[in-house]
Amino acid sequence: MNLFVRCAFALAAAVAVVAPAQAAMPAKPALKVTTLDGKPYDLAAQRGHWVIVNFWATWCVPCIKEMPDISRFVASRKDVTAIGLAYDDSPIDEIRAFVAKHPVSYPIAQVTLDNPPKDFDEPRGLPTTYLIAPDGTVAKPFVGPVTAASLAAAIDAAGK
Repeated sequence: MNLFVRCAFALAAAVAVVAPAQAAMPAKPALKVTTLDGKPYDLAAQRGHWVIVNFWATWCVPCIKEMPDISRFVASRKDVTAIGLAYDDSPIDEIRAFVAKHPVSYPIAQVTLDNPPKDFDEPRGLPTTYLIAPDGTVAKPFVGPVTAASLAAAIDAAGK
């Protein structure tokens, strides 16, 4: 084996040892959180509806831009609900103040960077959104902003 190949194998082995292994998301992820208003939220209780699980942060400009569109989309469809997950280590009072300035029609919960939901992959960028089908499976993940049109298209494509 030449030196280049040996080095490549050694580097690959080192990366495999050092890089944290990320378990694959389950087909039907669980999510139990407490919303900003103190109410429990259980993703499993939403079966029968499409659910938008949206990771965002107060400092994320694309997140702020998409929130009204998600809110209008949810308000316009009886078959769709959403949960906003503030993936943000800001104090809870700052998250509440942010949501008061940027109200939405769906509940918001805070999940911190050191304790993300276990059944969801850690966001690689924000916003990150998961469209959950009525049977509880992940229909489509999105990295980057979503729109009402992109959500409707994903629902239509999954329903075929």
